[in-house]
Amino acid sequence: MGSHVIVAGAGIVGLATAHELTRRGHAVTVLEKESGLGQHQTGHNSGVIHSGLYYRPGSLKATLGTAGASSMRRFAEENGVFVDICGKLVVATEPSQLPALTELYRRGQANGVPCTMIDADKAKEYEPYVSAVSAVRVESTGIVDFRGVCDVLRRRVEEAGSEVRFGQQIVGIASRPDAVTITTKIGEFRGDQFVNCAGLHSDRLARLAGLQPEVRIIPFRGEYYELTPQTSYLVKGLIYPVPDASFPFLGVHLTRMINGSIHAGPNAIFALAREGYTKLKINPRDVLDSLRWPGLWRLGKRYWRTGIDEATRVTLIQNARPPSAAFPPSHSNPSAMGRSGSSGNRRVLTTSAMTLVATTPAM
Repeated sequence: MGSHVIVAGAGIVGLATAHELTRRGHAVTVLEKESGLGQHQTGHNSGVIHSGLYYRPGSLKATLGTAGASSMRRFAEENGVFVDICGKLVVATEPSQLPALTELYRRGQANGVPCTMIDADKAKEYEPYVSAVSAVRVESTGIVDFRGVCDVLRRRVEEAGSEVRFGQQIVGIASRPDAVTITTKIGEFRGDQFVNCAGLHSDRLARLAGLQPEVRIIPFRGEYYELTPQTSYLVKGLIYPVPDASFPFLGVHLTRMINGSIHAGPNAIFALAREGYTKLKINPRDVLDSLRWPGLWRLGKRYWRTGIDEATRVTLIQNARPPSAAFPPSHSNPSAMGRSGSSGNRRVLTTSAMTLVATTPAM
């Protein structure tokens, strides 16, 4: 007889955890503070299935990245969720980037990622408008409807006799050796174990449970441009630059979304709210939490110049040339692109050739 496990968060991590627990014979109650599934990180990203290319061979990230790309594709196909394994190009646009590109290829090979080092002519067979001196073609990268995945996971959890409860913001966690009591704004739940999958608020829930985590969630918002429909033909799949190894970001890239639109971005801007999916969203508690954390100041001291560059992209459209560096000059016209926030509920405005998308955060 399995135990009763309470899971915080109905994003893709919480639902996948709940699904696996039910497979192992446990009863599960998922508590979600919002009114629907995947309202935050799960629903605010590009939908890319990454392949495990970038990670140090032998690391847990590399193992999980490679295995996860395969299992996500299989899960989507078996359950009728939209998935398109379109592949991607990581492009070097100048000779100085070739050593880093070669290292990426070496890592991919070591991690079992299906990837090939190709020349400029071969790159154009995949992306006719790309301009590169060399590239790595990754076959296993694709895009998927993560919210669709969440819908399937919820259905499976409920079919197993467990439940997902919405509108349940956790305000108290009391633990005894044999049980745990979770208090929400509208009720109380008792279980044998508690799993924290609260995403943006996971550190706060840890502290609520009496723990003192050594890390803190610091919100950054990713902003992007969207190619107008007239120019979306320029990109067939996914185009990434050679990343700067000193940052945990993949660089400004071109992504075909599940709705067929093409996004160029993101940058990475310090956000004034953990759920700051627009630049005007400000949460004083979140700002204070961030400013009190010494790690943020250390980050700023080390990378202040990069921070200024990222902020500049927000206001100067000519500075946001996506890997339009990866396009020949004749196709790098900023007028073909419009400013946006990050991936949120998008508000689309049009002026002449530009599409302006207002939304939000960096994944």
